Amino acid sequence: MLNVDEQSYREKVYEIVRQIPVGKIMTYGQIADILGEGYTARTVGYVMNAASTQKVPWQRVINSQGGCSTSKMTTPHNLQQSLLEEEGVIFKNEKCDVKTYRWTPEGYEEEDDQPNLFG
Repeated sequence: MLNVDEQSYREKVYEIVRQIPVGKIMTYGQIADILGEGYTARTVGYVMNAASTQKVPWQRVINSQGGCSTSKMTTPHNLQQSLLEEEGVIFKNEKCDVKTYRWTPEGYEEEDDQPNLFG
C-alpha cells in the first residue's frame, strides 16, 4: 500500500508540478488521475502542503472549480491567487477558467489512452 508520507510518494507529485509552465495550472484531481492508483485529489492536496519547502511551484495546483484552496490558509491573504495573477492567470470572482489555463503533460492522453475528464 502506498504511504502518503513516503518521500517517493511525494516526489512523484512534485515531479509533475515542477513541469507546469508559468501561467498554467493543474488540479489536484488531474494530478491524482495521472499518477493512478493510490493517489486521490485529497492526498495530492496533503502532499502539496509541504511543497513550498521543496522548490515546487505549489501555486500552480488549484481545485477543480478553478479556485485557490489555500485562500484561507496563507498569509498574506490570497497569496496563491496573487502569484498566479503575476503569471498571467486571470481570476473572476476568485476563480480562473480551468479549461483556459489547465496544462496536461505531453503525451498523457496518448500514452494512457483514457478519455480526458477535464474538458
